[in-house]
Amino acid sequence: MIRHLASLALLITSAAPIGAQTFDTRATAAYVLDHSTGIVLLEKNADDPLPPASMSKLMTLYMAFEAINPLNGQDPIVTVDDVLPVSQHCMDYTGSTMFLDTTDRVSVEDLLRGVIVLSGNDASCVLAEGLSRSGTEAGFAQQMAMRARELGMMNSSFANSNGWPAAGQRMSMRDLGILADRLITDYPTFYPLFSEQSFDYDGEHPANTQNRNPLLALGIGADGLKTGHTSEAGYGLVGSAKQGDRRVIFVITGLDSAQARAEEAERIVNWAFRQFAQRDVARGGTRIAQAEVWMGEMPHVGLMLEEDLSLLVPTAGGAEIDAEVIFNGPIQAPITQGDSIAELVIRLENLPETRVPLVADTSIAAGGFSTRLRTAADVLVERVRTPDDAQVEVE
Repeated sequence: MIRHLASLALLITSAAPIGAQTFDTRATAAYVLDHSTGIVLLEKNADDPLPPASMSKLMTLYMAFEAINPLNGQDPIVTVDDVLPVSQHCMDYTGSTMFLDTTDRVSVEDLLRGVIVLSGNDASCVLAEGLSRSGTEAGFAQQMAMRARELGMMNSSFANSNGWPAAGQRMSMRDLGILADRLITDYPTFYPLFSEQSFDYDGEHPANTQNRNPLLALGIGADGLKTGHTSEAGYGLVGSAKQGDRRVIFVITGLDSAQARAEEAERIVNWAFRQFAQRDVARGGTRIAQAEVWMGEMPHVGLMLEEDLSLLVPTAGGAEIDAEVIFNGPIQAPITQGDSIAELVIRLENLPETRVPLVADTSIAAGGFSTRLRTAADVLVERVRTPDDAQVEVE
């Protein structure tokens, strides 16, 4: 593996000064993701399995969306117009509810709003029983755990559909971030439900008609997703906000009051948008570097960007960006234009490294007899000139 230093530092640095500091959050665990680039801006105890409270309802919602609009081409299990019965088990849930009873027959659409806007424990249970293969909430919780693993959520387990305190109800902040990302990406037609600020199901319970998300009315681009609170978990929020072309997803938990949750969530949104900016660096087709070719009709091949390159960078002035190109070289001919043969690795202070594939900018055929003869001669000369224990630097 050759590590080939690229002359990109000036190009990138001139477009984007850097030096942002890590956010100091009061949450016991947190995860902040720039949705547009996939860059993690902050993680604090992000992989610890913690009680998620009502934030775990997002898993029930994702599975309900899948049942209505499967992404795998299968037939829907339910429609938004289907009505589901309310069992005694679901009616017995207390806390935040839709005040359902066993005489009710509720449409799936109303249940979705009941979960999203009202955080209804009973509504979540009714959806779970209606979608469960066994017809039970416990059976649906097992399905939730299996689906979570398939989505890459490796620190989540479920005992129920709504986050009611239980020993087996655990999720990490990273898992909740993954789930939020999938909800936004996979179900854009359902996602506007998360920004609805009120829902009055039957007009008889005015005490629970308002969305508890404290950011929705602040005019900072917030449009989701779910709050949570129990005495064990503290106050938490899975949130998202969009400003311009950028979207940020954040997850916090362990705050000691609803006021602290609101303040911390707003601080994170402001920090994520003010301290970082997405900058265009180079257009697709730009040659970044070149690599030596082995046994080809041409001695070198250009390495170019296949797509436009933009970076998320801190906005404060500071240190220089480190950029290099990595490839296995020399590269064996024949080479076809567009072949992915290298990576551009960019490292910015306080951010994960970014890896971008580089492709061949031209096709190079394998050389004939004269090429092989010349290459063999060059290798022989190089061995004569270079002692066995010498270090050869490749640029």
